[in-house]
Amino acid sequence: MLVTQQPVFRKFWHPVMPLSQLATGTPQPFTLLGEAIVLWLGADGEPRALKDRCCHRTAKLSKGRCIDGALQCGYHGWTYDGTGRVIRIPQYDEGREIPAGYCTPAYRCQAAYGYAWVALEEPLAPIPEMPEFGAPGWRTIFQFHEVWATSPVRALENSFDNSHFSFVHRATFGVAAQPKPSRYELVEQDGGSGGFYAETVIAATNPPAFHRVSGSSEPITQRHMRNAYYLPFARRLDIEYPSGVRHVILNGFTPIDDGHIQLCQWLFRNDTEADCPQQLLIDFDHVITREDKDILESTDPDAVVDLRRRGVEFSMDSDRPGILIRKQLMELLARHGEAEVHR
Repeated sequence: MLVTQQPVFRKFWHPVMPLSQLATGTPQPFTLLGEAIVLWLGADGEPRALKDRCCHRTAKLSKGRCIDGALQCGYHGWTYDGTGRVIRIPQYDEGREIPAGYCTPAYRCQAAYGYAWVALEEPLAPIPEMPEFGAPGWRTIFQFHEVWATSPVRALENSFDNSHFSFVHRATFGVAAQPKPSRYELVEQDGGSGGFYAETVIAATNPPAFHRVSGSSEPITQRHMRNAYYLPFARRLDIEYPSGVRHVILNGFTPIDDGHIQLCQWLFRNDTEADCPQQLLIDFDHVITREDKDILESTDPDAVVDLRRRGVEFSMDSDRPGILIRKQLMELLARHGEAEVHR
C-alpha cells in the first residue's frame, strides 16, 4: 500500500514533532503523507501548521522566521497568521488592504502529550489516549522521534510479531532456544473506531545489564504483554514483569512518504529514577529498536494490505495480528470508497 495515495489517512491525527523542538522559536519543516508543511508556535504558545509554501513566489515558509506569533516568509517578508492568511506585506503602504485570497492552506494542529499533532483534513478519530501521561505514580520518558526507511504497516505488524524475537532480538532479549512464538489472545474493538487488543506472555532473556529494567535478577524472566492497536498507525504496549514493574510504550508511526516513517516513542514507567535511570531505559530500548530498524529497512515498504493479492507475500499462524491490522485497514478504505493503491 502506498499511504500517500490513500486520502483517508489525511483524516487522522499524526504526531509530528516534540513541542520542545518548536520552542526554539524557529519554523520547523516536516513532510506528512507527502505534504510539505511548516510548524511554529503562535502567540498563545499553541502549535500551528501551514503548507510550506508562500503564496507569493512559492518559497518555503520554513526558511522564514517567527514574529509575534506569526510566520514571516524569508523571501519577501509576507507574513501569515495561523489560519494561513497573509496579514502583512512589507512592500505595501500602511493601510492598504490585502486581498482575502492571499493565503496558503492551514492544517489542524494540536498540542498533546508533549507533541504537536497534525491532521491534514477533518479527523475521524481523536488522538490516542495516554492515561499514564502526568498521572501520579508514573514517569514519562520521551525516547525517540526519528526517521525509518519503512512503512507504517511494516512497523505496526512488527510491533505485534512475537515470532521474530528469537532471531532479530537474539542479542538482547530473544531466547534463541525458544523460536516458537507464544499465542496471542486477540479481541477486536466494538464500534466503528477499529483497533484491537492483543495479550500474551513471553520468556525474555534477562542479563545483568537488564536487571534494573525488569526489576528482577532471574536469567530468564516473563513479560506479560498487553498490546493494543489504534487505527490507522499507532500502538500501545504494556509490558508487566513479575516484579510488578510496568514498561508501557506508545508508538506513533507517522507516515512521511511511501518509503519513510517517523517513529515517535513515549515510555511510561511505574518505578523511580533511583530504581532505573532514565538514560538506561532510553539506551535499553534504543538497542532493541536498532535491531527492528535494521531488518525493517530491508523489507519492501509497499506492504500487501489487500490479502486477495495472493502470491506476493505468504503468512503463517503467528501472523494473526498483522493480518488483522490489514483487515481493519481494508475495512477503513472500503468505508471511504477507496481500494488499496500499490505499485
